[in-house]
Amino acid sequence: MPFEGAYHLSTLTVNLAENSYDIVVECGALASLGQRCVSIGLKGIAAVISNSTVTPLYGHTVRESLLAAGFSVEMIEIPDGEEYKNSATLNQVYNDLLKAGVDRSSFIVALGGGVVGDLAGYAAATWMRGVPFVQVPTTLLAQVDSSVGGKTGIDHPNGKNLIGAFYQPRLVLIDVATLLTLDKRHFCAGLGEVIKYGVALDSSFFEYIDANIEAIMSMDLDTLIEVVLRCCQLKAQVVELDEKEAGLRTVLNYGHTLGHAFEAIGDYRGLVHGEAVAIGMILAAKVSVAKELCSPEDFAKISALIVRCGLSVKIPDFDRKLLLSTVAADKKSKSGSITFICNKGIGMYSMSHHTPDELLKLSGLEA
Repeated sequence: MPFEGAYHLSTLTVNLAENSYDIVVECGALASLGQRCVSIGLKGIAAVISNSTVTPLYGHTVRESLLAAGFSVEMIEIPDGEEYKNSATLNQVYNDLLKAGVDRSSFIVALGGGVVGDLAGYAAATWMRGVPFVQVPTTLLAQVDSSVGGKTGIDHPNGKNLIGAFYQPRLVLIDVATLLTLDKRHFCAGLGEVIKYGVALDSSFFEYIDANIEAIMSMDLDTLIEVVLRCCQLKAQVVELDEKEAGLRTVLNYGHTLGHAFEAIGDYRGLVHGEAVAIGMILAAKVSVAKELCSPEDFAKISALIVRCGLSVKIPDFDRKLLLSTVAADKKSKSGSITFICNKGIGMYSMSHHTPDELLKLSGLEA
């Protein structure tokens, strides 16, 4: 799917009929949150769900913006980390929403990274059978991927994102200046999702990343706006065609099948998501080479860019039986077969179906 549109636009729309919404990408956008919520008709209590890392950084700015726009504000804080994206944390959020008097005339703001966005979005989808919510992603990974498209959910002990709902936000407000407070590990992890778009969907974007890697790694905000906008536009194009992952949207899982498995077997305490996706992309590219969809030369280019983005391509140690059972529990598994996304060279994709055993062999994980 070729990239369509100009990079310089700061606002783009995800066109989903009555579920359509805008994605705003700017530097300094946080201060405009309150007025933007007013402009899309939100009312009542604004329940801001964030975590113990992000609240001290941006909670005050968000709260003051919402108060200035006339909203009552309730701040709800959850612990920071993928291991807290679970039913226990969700139930605590429900308790806090109940105490705050959040009803169907109120709304939720997800302020943070992917864990906050996924969990707060699922809380919004299920609280009172659905209240509006706004995504305010503060990590690169959330800005380019998880905040867009309406996938919400929590993890189960046996797999990532097994519990969830498709529930679109009313607005995605991206302030790239928040990336300046992101630690290097999580910034680099976000680049794993950025590379995904180039490898699976757009060779020109892959080349853009490669040509501008120094500006990206030095956190040049103008370059980051271009990168975030392009990722959001590519994802929006896919979501508009397949909102609930009936077919095409599965392409966005490139690198995720085996990546998620390595996250899960580490109990979500080892690799962070983008690091796991990077390893998953290496393995997906190996599968693609084995299936003669990708040349060794393109595999080398993909691997080299991942390394230049500060990500490891080393496969962690694993227990074969545990990895197989985890892959088998993947959401894309049907009757023992998994829909797997390969890359056709750089910039195109191919879907195929394999058993977990076949995937391990094709990816070179089988000794």
